[in-house]
Amino acid sequence: MPPPARPPAPFTARALLLDMDGTLVDSDAVVARVWRDWATAHGLNPERVLARAHGRQGYATMAELLPNRPMEVNHAENRELLRRETADMDGVVPVPGAAEFLAALTDLDVPHALVTSADAALAAARMRAADLTMPRTRVTAESVGVGKPDPEGFLKGAADLGFAPADCVAFEDSGAGITAAQAAGMRVVGVGPRAATHEPTVCIPDLTHLRLTARGEGTFTLHVTAA
Repeated sequence: MPPPARPPAPFTARALLLDMDGTLVDSDAVVARVWRDWATAHGLNPERVLARAHGRQGYATMAELLPNRPMEVNHAENRELLRRETADMDGVVPVPGAAEFLAALTDLDVPHALVTSADAALAAARMRAADLTMPRTRVTAESVGVGKPDPEGFLKGAADLGFAPADCVAFEDSGAGITAAQAAGMRVVGVGPRAATHEPTVCIPDLTHLRLTARGEGTFTLHVTAA
């Protein structure tokens, strides 16, 4: 029998940038409901649509799947989907360990920001439904001109916190998010099964597999525990 795999070596950071859906909040149930309905209405394969929808702004997913459609139609339908998602909190729960992780960031005074493809209303509704504390610094859909996988949101989050991208670690679950964070020059902690196929710096099943300690002089160490 082979020996159990060792957890990755600890690594340091000065600030953390946190995705929301799939990273802090499990919203897969409502995302699946809304996007399956949209796919069916447009004669598309729901599984193919869902594979592209996670981690991105809705209009970008629509543009990729229906390339000949005017963008104003995509934006209009995206606004309707956002309204539906904001009104539907059935099944929205915290990712295991999320509440404790956010509490540790506050206790250790770790600079951190939310960087999400959701708009401000949806982000507030989902964090509230999952009973999680909203970070004071946040980058939502309204904050950027281009969404993930473009790095703009992560670069803005780092700038808002006052740190260089190389001093930040991003937490992400989706391919679009991991690509965005890596393009911003950040190390990435992948959270959950979706992340594992996109080559983040390290990957954990959920936030119960991570521990933070303070090193002093504004530096923090992230310890990944065995899955």
